[in-house]
Amino acid sequence: MTVITNTEEETINEGKKLGRTLKPCDVVALYGELGAGKTAFTRGLAAGLGISMCVSSPTFTIVNEYPGDIPLFHFDMYRLESENELFDIGWDDYQLRGGVCAVEWSEKAPGAFLPGAIAVKIENLGGDSRRLCIEVLERAQIADSSASETVVKEGDLPC
Repeated sequence: MTVITNTEEETINEGKKLGRTLKPCDVVALYGELGAGKTAFTRGLAAGLGISMCVSSPTFTIVNEYPGDIPLFHFDMYRLESENELFDIGWDDYQLRGGVCAVEWSEKAPGAFLPGAIAVKIENLGGDSRRLCIEVLERAQIADSSASETVVKEGDLPC
């Protein structure tokens, strides 16, 4: 699904729509350049999950936790060097805690997302306009193209 938003509020509202559909253990992989609107979209996810806390980028803390009926674990890979660092901070454990994991800068962790994860690619169209491409990953993303599984790279996303 592709949606064009023209304001930050519209981007947040698209996140809220998605957030209302999420269930425990869902993973949302966010892709986009600096300033694309990944954190704004995540604010919407939180609102859709019924979380009223102020959501901010976890750039320096790597992960922010927001409690709720379904908690939100908001990751930021920007400062990490590799997906191994994501696993080192307990990625597998977070996925089993019954919350939703939202990961900014998912480009840096291509092997972390299994089939069923939701990919949200956000493209800055200029000003406050954004193109949001939201797709469920049907194939595991793995870093090693020589592996026997199907490989999906960020540029291979359906839109």
